[in-house]
Amino acid sequence: MIGHTDNAIEIAAPAAFVWEHTNDVTTWPGLFSEYAKAEVLEESESSVTFRLTMHPDEQGRVWSWVSERSWDRDTWTVRARRVETGPFEFMNITWVYEELADDLTRMRWVQDFHMKPDAPIDTAAMTDRINTNTLVQMGLIKEKLESRRRAVIGFHDVPSNQRRGGDLRTLLSPATCGATAGFSGAVRVAPGEKVAEHYHPYSEEFLFLAAGTLKVDLDGEPVVLEAEQALFVPRNVRHRLTNVGEVEALVVFQLCPLAPRPELGHVDTEEVS
Repeated sequence: MIGHTDNAIEIAAPAAFVWEHTNDVTTWPGLFSEYAKAEVLEESESSVTFRLTMHPDEQGRVWSWVSERSWDRDTWTVRARRVETGPFEFMNITWVYEELADDLTRMRWVQDFHMKPDAPIDTAAMTDRINTNTLVQMGLIKEKLESRRRAVIGFHDVPSNQRRGGDLRTLLSPATCGATAGFSGAVRVAPGEKVAEHYHPYSEEFLFLAAGTLKVDLDGEPVVLEAEQALFVPRNVRHRLTNVGEVEALVVFQLCPLAPRPELGHVDTEEVS
């Protein structure tokens, strides 16, 4: 007898958001209730080998094993297998993501396996156990991912990007909240500091200066922006932000629509000095 389970759940979030958050195995201890630790052993652009360690069971035993996952983003499919099989003769899992609507994704797990003759439970009992636990874990993932889309995100909750100058933080984005139309954030610019010139081929940008004084060069033409003023930057317009005041400037930005790929969204036209 080959064990087989097939379970699915619908999550109120875009497919890309569900994909990214459920395929980052380093975050699984915070996503699943059964895992205490996830350690990446080897990684490539389309696969990862990792060790999972569970929380102690009722007898205080700690189970751990190595698995590998490979994925195809074009078909929204992930295939996984246990490398260290433990009580299983084999364990293969297929994850399939289906975008039902802009903000609704069906996540499906299909598991095929067989238990070793000396395993603590047989294949039929393991099938029942997996079916029961899968529904619990899927429910937790649904709850956590949907909650993340409504979470308040602070300036220091996300990584700093200082590549172009200033302290820039992208707060609301496809990665943080599943945004599909654009992204927004804020940048702090010290007196005399600048954000190097660049442009956006696909996106319009909306700037709001919450504090300070900025000089914004638009295709080389300077515009002075004072606190509580806003400025629109059209697509393909080169722009540079310079703090010409005596206090730190705080700029809130929003860009939309999204570029086809993140790396296409910005084109740098000068180096950071």
